[in-house]
Amino acid sequence: MKIQISEDAAKWYKDELELESPSHVRFYVRYGGFGGNIPGFSLGINVEEPEEIHSSAKVDHITFFVDQDDAWYFEEKDLQIDYNPKMKEPEFHYQG
Repeated sequence: MKIQISEDAAKWYKDELELESPSHVRFYVRYGGFGGNIPGFSLGINVEEPEEIHSSAKVDHITFFVDQDDAWYFEEKDLQIDYNPKMKEPEFHYQG
C-alpha cells in the first residue's frame, strides 16, 4: 500500500488542522460513514505521533500516515488523496 497526497490536499489539512511543521496526521479506520473502501467503515483523521507506520507520505514537513493496525482496511490498495475545489475538501481514491 502506498499513500499519495496532492499539495493542495496537504495544504487543506495544514490550514484546517492549524498544523505547524513538522507534524503527523494519521488516517485511521472508523466504524460508520460513507464513501470508504469497505462498506460500513470510513477514514478518520487525528494529529498524533506514529507508533508503527504501515505507509506514509510527506508533504511540506507533514507526514501523513496509516498505522499498521489499520492496514487491513486498504486490502492492498493504494490511497490517493486529492483536493476537490468544488467541494472545498479532500477526497479519497482507492486504487489497485
